[in-house]
Amino acid sequence: MKCQRCSKSAVIYQKYSNAHLCKNHFIEDVERKIKRDIRKFKMIGKGEKIAVALSGGKDSIALLYVLHKIFKNRPDLEFMAITIDEGIKGYREHTLSHAIKLTGELGIRHIIRSFEEEFKTSLDALTREKENAACTLCGVLRKNILNKAARELGADKIAIGHNLDDESQTILMNYLRGDVDRLKRMLPGTIQKGMVPRIKPLRSIPEKEVALYGFMNNLPVSMDECPYAGSALRNEIRDMLNNYEVKHPGTKYSLLGGYESISGFLRPADTQIVFCEKCNEPGSDRICKTCRLLGRK
Repeated sequence: MKCQRCSKSAVIYQKYSNAHLCKNHFIEDVERKIKRDIRKFKMIGKGEKIAVALSGGKDSIALLYVLHKIFKNRPDLEFMAITIDEGIKGYREHTLSHAIKLTGELGIRHIIRSFEEEFKTSLDALTREKENAACTLCGVLRKNILNKAARELGADKIAIGHNLDDESQTILMNYLRGDVDRLKRMLPGTIQKGMVPRIKPLRSIPEKEVALYGFMNNLPVSMDECPYAGSALRNEIRDMLNNYEVKHPGTKYSLLGGYESISGFLRPADTQIVFCEKCNEPGSDRICKTCRLLGRK
């Protein structure tokens, strides 16, 4: 098939837009959506310092690359990358090498923190000791380290690689749970004391297109899945949404658009932020979730 915008061969067919696109027009389409959302939600302002959460997976690799491409001629902005090594044997070493390779090629400062360094343990060890699901442990502890590192480095924002699939899954999960508080916390620009604000430049890009964007730009893209991912509750929502998307193209965009339509009626999250009595990090209780999971008394 030919690209609908030129005579070159198409590399993708977007069912939701009924468009065939060649390599150049596909890359242009992805970057246009990212630039649009950055402007729309005022994700990056003048003179800001942005910390990119760089796991080394396909999403974070593409995120760092595209932000550098868009803003490399802006001397007022500073970008850095933060990688969290959870201690997942046979998996994290591989993605970490990709993160180190890309930051070296782009000349971007790269900070690596680990569970071992911060908590004197690893995710592998914790999953053997705790009853909690690995994804719960990983999510809470990784967020703790990432926020602390970004704050210490003076970052104004943390850019994370959540794509359209991630966002639509989260929205649907919160709808099904009736969790309005979490829906509020998803609002762009939400500010909470002690927490470095997060931005999601890839929020309108489908997961498969993020991967293709990486391949088209010769990025060190890893398609390996975390060995603990199979235990995540999110998988049920992901499979349901993917099946529905096949039958009804555009469903994921509809979920995101619907959420944006009602977001004007949601007040920003008013969760009471307190500082943990054990580690002095921000949380919603006198003992933060990180300390509770680690069994700190």
